[in-house]
Amino acid sequence: MKLHQAVTNREFKLLIKPKDLDRRSQITRLTQQILDFCHKNKVQFFHLDNANTGLRNVYFYDTPGEDLRLNNIILRVRESRQNVWVDDWCEVTLKCRTHDIEESFKFDPTPKKSIKSRSRLKQEILRGEEIGSKRMIYSNNAILDAVPLDKIFDRTYASIGNFFPSLKKLPIDHKAPLRIVGGQTNKILEACLPIGNLQFGDGVQAHCDIAIWMKSVGDPIVGELAFSYRVTDENRAESKSHKRADKFFKKLQIELKDWLEIGSTKTALVYGKPE
Repeated sequence: MKLHQAVTNREFKLLIKPKDLDRRSQITRLTQQILDFCHKNKVQFFHLDNANTGLRNVYFYDTPGEDLRLNNIILRVRESRQNVWVDDWCEVTLKCRTHDIEESFKFDPTPKKSIKSRSRLKQEILRGEEIGSKRMIYSNNAILDAVPLDKIFDRTYASIGNFFPSLKKLPIDHKAPLRIVGGQTNKILEACLPIGNLQFGDGVQAHCDIAIWMKSVGDPIVGELAFSYRVTDENRAESKSHKRADKFFKKLQIELKDWLEIGSTKTALVYGKPE
């Protein structure tokens, strides 16, 4: 198994049915089933017993005609929270997500030089049509970690071009309004709980967490079980470890079949359209 030289991260994702996901006992039951599965399959799982749950608001921007989505572009904002309090700074991510790595890599999401950002080209591994299968999409990301909440955009497409120059090159009307996908009431409250680390081989250790998307506390929309790891020059050639992660992902679907929700990604659920 040979990974593309541009890939910096591999991320495996499974959507989880929302029923009772906001109950601690339900998460405990799911975590224990994963632990037992790992033990049975001789995959080391270093469980985090006392991890804290992180809270944040998540929402997406697009034009009324969803021009960004139609060009395979996602513009996401995450606002960190401490209980009821929202931070004054947020994370902004621009990504090109496609089924073809060359197409994703071709778009440059990098912001203008004066803005600090992190770059990631993710290979996202999702469940296929059948339980126990997989398919891949590629996501070319630029992540801005500390954007003042009050200065994100001035609600026009032209305004985001001032952050991300490549957006000016897309065939989108620069005067088009920019809005939160689904409207202001479509902001998502996300609770994210780290549950442990999976060891697939030398240098291939994946962080595993459970995210719950809610309209408000007590109103789960969907969950996501994910594990991911960095791809570096040191572990890129560890084909046995990468294959072991793929095999684990397929078998995990069979183990958790009663938990799995139909769908591809959380973003697709917000838009109400497949990716």
